[in-house]
Amino acid sequence: MSISNILDMNDCTLCPRNCHADRAHGHVGFCGETDKIRAARAALLKWEEPCLTGPRGSGAFFFCGCNIGCVFCQNYDIAHDNAVSSPHGLEMSAGRMAEILLSLQEQGASDINLITPTHFLPQIIPALNKARNEGLHIPVVYNTGSYEKKEAIQRLDGLIDIYLPDMKYYSDDLAVKFSHAPEYFKYASEAIAEMVRQCPEPVFADGSHSLDEENDSDDPIMTRGVIVRHMALPGQAEDSRKILDYLHSTFGNRIFISIMSQYTPMPQVKNDPILGRRLSSEEYDSLTDYAVDIGIENGFIQDGDVASESFIPEFDGTGL
Repeated sequence: MSISNILDMNDCTLCPRNCHADRAHGHVGFCGETDKIRAARAALLKWEEPCLTGPRGSGAFFFCGCNIGCVFCQNYDIAHDNAVSSPHGLEMSAGRMAEILLSLQEQGASDINLITPTHFLPQIIPALNKARNEGLHIPVVYNTGSYEKKEAIQRLDGLIDIYLPDMKYYSDDLAVKFSHAPEYFKYASEAIAEMVRQCPEPVFADGSHSLDEENDSDDPIMTRGVIVRHMALPGQAEDSRKILDYLHSTFGNRIFISIMSQYTPMPQVKNDPILGRRLSSEEYDSLTDYAVDIGIENGFIQDGDVASESFIPEFDGTGL
């Protein structure tokens, strides 16, 4: 697969699905999207890591559709949407997207946070170039589920300041069972390695390369780097430990690791014997203790009751 062909919307092979959908002529692949940008919300968001949120919030741009099929998805309505048969989002050009990003900057956003962007990468590139040419100067965050091809991430070199990838699964069985994503770890690990190549160390607004504030709210804004998220799932402690082992042994302090406890059983999985419950405090405490034991220093943890549907924003077209 050549880099030049991976952005071709006439025969889409952008992600590991290799759907070969003719998105340029209105057909959709697994992601449910044509070649037209669709979004559901663009607004300040205060529920990200403190070094991304800042005093006003992260400038969150929520795309519709998704190239992963997580059965427990917290943004299920827009992620499992279809641009042809059941569209909920607003369609727009790359030029309009650039205008919205500039508006988020004017509202005081600490950064631009592109949420679930993978399947719109060919449209995002010209939108970012246009926004930068017209004055966008705050960091741009690529917030992805990581079912990505390394070749696609290479096309973002120089455009993305902060990568915010998930590392969902180590086990392929879990990846297939919960996200219909075969070889997830293979693709995610290769993509994250490319992200770290582009952003080889964390950099913060005060010029530092680490965080040492006692109060997270005092953290300086990150301006460059990689934060890998892992949302712990109930009953999957072994898989979570393998992920932490891999990330720490491979990248060390070149990345931050965000260990998330916010898993919320959404209506579509509330009767599932595994996914139908929240993560217990004992499970989460055991995982964070393990992270400390293996020497992880650059990390984020979540405190309090963050597993709640109240943390899911309204996808009502705000800001579009």
